[in-house]
Amino acid sequence: MAAQTFIAISELHPNFSHPKLAGIIIGKSDVKSFPDRKNIGEDRYTFSFTVKDSADFFINVTAWGHDAYIIGLANSFNVGDCVVIENPLVTNKDPEKGDRFCPTTPSLYRLIVSEVHSQVRLCADMPTIDRLLPLIHLPVKDPGDFYSLGDIVANGQSLDGTVINILAAVKSIGELKQFTTSDGRRGQRLEVKLFDDSVSSFPLVCWDREAIQLVQTLIPKETVLFVTDAKISFDSFRNGMTATVNSKTIITVNPDTREASLLFSYAKEAAESGALDQDEKPEDVPVDSITDVYTVSQLKQKAQETPEAFFGITYSFISKLDLDSSVSKVIKTRCSRCKFQVTEDTQSCTNQLCPGRDQVFSASTGFDLLVDFTDHTGTLHSCTMRSPVAEKALGCSTEEFTSLTDDERTAMKWKFLLERCKIYVKILPSTKTKSWVRGVVLAYSLADPGEVKQHMSALLQPL
Repeated sequence: MAAQTFIAISELHPNFSHPKLAGIIIGKSDVKSFPDRKNIGEDRYTFSFTVKDSADFFINVTAWGHDAYIIGLANSFNVGDCVVIENPLVTNKDPEKGDRFCPTTPSLYRLIVSEVHSQVRLCADMPTIDRLLPLIHLPVKDPGDFYSLGDIVANGQSLDGTVINILAAVKSIGELKQFTTSDGRRGQRLEVKLFDDSVSSFPLVCWDREAIQLVQTLIPKETVLFVTDAKISFDSFRNGMTATVNSKTIITVNPDTREASLLFSYAKEAAESGALDQDEKPEDVPVDSITDVYTVSQLKQKAQETPEAFFGITYSFISKLDLDSSVSKVIKTRCSRCKFQVTEDTQSCTNQLCPGRDQVFSASTGFDLLVDFTDHTGTLHSCTMRSPVAEKALGCSTEEFTSLTDDERTAMKWKFLLERCKIYVKILPSTKTKSWVRGVVLAYSLADPGEVKQHMSALLQPL
C-alpha cells in the first residue's frame, strides 16, 4: 500500500536521503519576504507550516524561494488539508533563530522545503487521508492544560505578556478591518469573542491572514476552540485582558476531548436558552441613544451584512402576541446566574455547567414573550420581549397577569395587536441560517402618528 512508503515524523533523521512523509496541516503562517543577501536588490520569500502524522508527533516546515513559487505553494493548501512532502531537508532545530517564532513541537528537527529539491502536494491516497483527518481535532498540548476565561480574568494583569492555552467557545466573529501602517505596509485585524461557563465574552485578536481565514469559517455558538500558546495582554483601552493569536499559536477546532465536549454542550444550551443574548444587556446601550430608524426589510438586510448585534427603531404593528396561551409559555423562571430555564419550585439549577452550582440557588421569574412585528415591508418573527420591558409595555406585573381570566388576557392581547408602535430593538444575526434573524425588544410604546408620518416619508424617499 502507498501509505507504507511514508516515513513517520517520529523517525525522521538528518541522515535520511529523499524522505517522503504525509501529514495533516495544523498550522500555517503568512508569506513574508526578506532582502536577499546574496542577490542585492532582490527579495527571498518564505512561509512556515506545521504538519502532524500521529497523535503525538508533529513538525514545523519552512519553505524558501522566489515570490511566484512561495505564493503559489502557500495558496495550494490550507489548515486541515492532508499533504505529501517529498525530499525536504531534515535539519536540527535552532531555538535562537526561526524556531523561536514557530509552534513548539516534540520533534528534534525541522524541515526545509525548496523549489529545486522538494515537492509539497495534496495527498490523494484515501486510506492515508482517512487515517490523518481525525488528528486535526487533537490538541497539540495536554487537553487538561488550559486556562478558563474566568481564570484569565481572575489573574488579571499578573498574566500580562504570558503565553497560555485557552479552551473556550466562539460567541461571535467580528468584521475584518483593513489598515495601512505609517510605513505603507497593509495589515488586517479581526476580533473573535469567546465565552465559557465562567465568562460570557472575551476577546481573541487575529492579525495574520491565515488565522483570520481559519476563524472566518467557524460557526459562532456551535464551535469550541483549544488555542495553544495564545499571548495574553492587558488592554488599557478596554481596561481588561485580551488574547492574541501569534506565530506560535495552534488553533484546534472542536477538540476531541472530554473537557471540550462538556463545553460544547454548555454552549449549545446557552445559545438555545437565550442566556448569551442576555449578558449584553440593553443597559450597555441606553435606549435614548438609539436613533437609527429602519423598516423591517432594512433590519433584515442589515442583519445579513453585519455579523454583530446592532440597534434600531422600527415603527411597526405587533402582529403576533400570544398572551392567551398557557401561563408557562408567557411567564418563565430562570436561574439568576446562567439564565437557564428552571421550574418555579426547583431548589437548584439543572444546568450541569452553571457557574453557581455550588452556591445558594437564586432564580427570577418574569415575562418571556415571543412577538412578531410587521410593517409594509415584511414581518420580523419571534422577537424576544422579557421583563422588565414586557411589564412596562403590558402595564401589569407577572402576579397581576396570572390572576387575569382567559377572556381578560385575550382582551389585553387585542389592545396591542394591530396598533402602530414605536419599537426599540436589538438585532442578533443568527448562526443557524442566513435568513433567520432574532430581535430583542428593548422598549415599546404606542407611536405618535406625526412622528410615524415624518419617519415613514423619509424612509420612502428614493435614494
